[in-house]
Amino acid sequence: MPSPPNMQAMAAMLLVVCALFLFTREKIPLASSALALLIVISLAVLWLPPVAGQQVLTPADLYLGFGNQALIAIVCLMMCAKGLEQTGALHSVARLLGHAWGYSPKLAFLLTLVTAAACSMFMNNTPIVAMLLPLLVTVSMQHKLPSSGILMPVGYATILGGMTTTIGTSTNLLVIGIAQDLGLPAFGMFDFFIPASVGMAAALIFLWLLAPRLIPARQPPMPHTSPRVFDGVIHITEDSKFVGKTFADAMETIDSRVKVHHIERGEGLALARLPTLKLKAGDRLHMRDTPEGLKEAEQALEGKLQLPDHEIEDDDENPKGPPQQLAEVVITSSSYLNGRRLEDLDLSGKFGLRPVALHRPGQEILVNPDEAILRTADILLVQGTLDDIRKWKRSGDILVLDGTLEVPQSDKALLGAGIMAVVVIIAGTGALPISVAAMIGVVAMLISGCLTRSGMKAAIDHSIIMVIAASLALGKFLVVTGAAQYMAELFVYAAAPMSVAIKVSMLMLAMALLTEVVTNNAAAAIGTPIAVSIATTLGAPIEPFLLAVLLGGNMSYMTPMGYQTNLLVMSAGGYRFSDFLRVGIPLQLLVWISLSLSLAWFYDLAW
Repeated sequence: MPSPPNMQAMAAMLLVVCALFLFTREKIPLASSALALLIVISLAVLWLPPVAGQQVLTPADLYLGFGNQALIAIVCLMMCAKGLEQTGALHSVARLLGHAWGYSPKLAFLLTLVTAAACSMFMNNTPIVAMLLPLLVTVSMQHKLPSSGILMPVGYATILGGMTTTIGTSTNLLVIGIAQDLGLPAFGMFDFFIPASVGMAAALIFLWLLAPRLIPARQPPMPHTSPRVFDGVIHITEDSKFVGKTFADAMETIDSRVKVHHIERGEGLALARLPTLKLKAGDRLHMRDTPEGLKEAEQALEGKLQLPDHEIEDDDENPKGPPQQLAEVVITSSSYLNGRRLEDLDLSGKFGLRPVALHRPGQEILVNPDEAILRTADILLVQGTLDDIRKWKRSGDILVLDGTLEVPQSDKALLGAGIMAVVVIIAGTGALPISVAAMIGVVAMLISGCLTRSGMKAAIDHSIIMVIAASLALGKFLVVTGAAQYMAELFVYAAAPMSVAIKVSMLMLAMALLTEVVTNNAAAAIGTPIAVSIATTLGAPIEPFLLAVLLGGNMSYMTPMGYQTNLLVMSAGGYRFSDFLRVGIPLQLLVWISLSLSLAWFYDLAW
């Protein structure tokens, strides 16, 4: 049994518990949680007395994470991926896949899985999923296949492909970067491709043949068949015949299934839904229903269904103009809509589109959608002409579920793909560090026009930056205080009867379970120094223990919150939480067992 930890180590382990708690609070933004954690660690460094023989940490040492080479590489690769997204460099691949579905859907499904996995080896998987979702929804409708049996497996395929290379995910780069900071040699681009690809291959076969049978058929998420319900606001205009009439009179004219949450009058004055309440011009009825139900209620009440987007237009739509239609827009992590309020966007002025309602997966009631800040996987219901919707879609900044195979592509698509290929080759051959190669790629994208300045800003996820910086600080605190060594000794003591191969497998499983609760990057930053300490204590090779953390940190299969692409797939496919458990649990077990066997074989670990 290891000796009891000192006060500093106990404080570090307590901070780990606090970090896990903060990172699991959905109502607290990740960036805010990370900032709070960084502040607390800084105060702990200042207030706790140093232990003799230990390195003395300063707050400045903790902030070095903002300049960590892994973080720089992650941010630059995000920008490069945004350049590919803006130029439509991968959309020729989407077109080829679309044609393949017309010949043999079964083989095309396998080809789609393999292609998604292959693309995600070299770029962020969020734009890959965003590119493929509309295509897959469309082909499923054309061939009368349940889209629910296709979308989730393809989303999982991108996660599987990302774990096989150094630049496949930010988690991979982070683990390798922390290991380098600890004095270990860097992994090459494909150094762990062989053991990781064993797990990927087994999982892809499972996703192709078995996963579609485990998922109940869900309705295609097209606007005219969508089972989703949205939160919208109907504004009672001066021309409405219900001005001066009671709330009961209004409710008699609309479908009884429409739920009116509350009535708003003036600046935030909520009125009771009394049957005798008389409606006035300017009243806002907050409702919840399907897109069709909301539009029917709008027509029946002679009001205007609209979320705030600068000024509310009182003039009627021109009946002689082009016909209006609804479209569902999924908010992706790289979209400029993410993290912003509708009233700050002016969609009406820029694109001629009127935001009318909002759907948030996993949240039964969004009481005040006009005050909500848009976030990843939200679905915004907009109204406009077909041309305006297509124009917005071609911009490449949003994911529209409109049932067409149309994908944006520019004349710089080949150039963007070539720049990314050069970055991969330079990093893969080891001619330059990944961070330097990715930075050169960003500059080339900007100079060539493949990446705009607004796109560069949109590509940077501030939450990821803050989480990585705070996690790096926590990891350093764990090492310096001896907490990492103490937890490693506890692990070694508890797993004493086990062989080295089993210890690696158990560490991987622990990381896989941890990453279902907190972010992948936080789990990796906490687990990496502990893995190094475990291997050092055992006198075993360090690489398999590092890969146990890296690969385990990529196993986000059992919940939609485990990975951003899971949230996107959940929105586009109309999945329920239980659907991820149906597929995620057997997938998790299959990947864990196959990777445990492949690591033991590749590194010749004793069983």
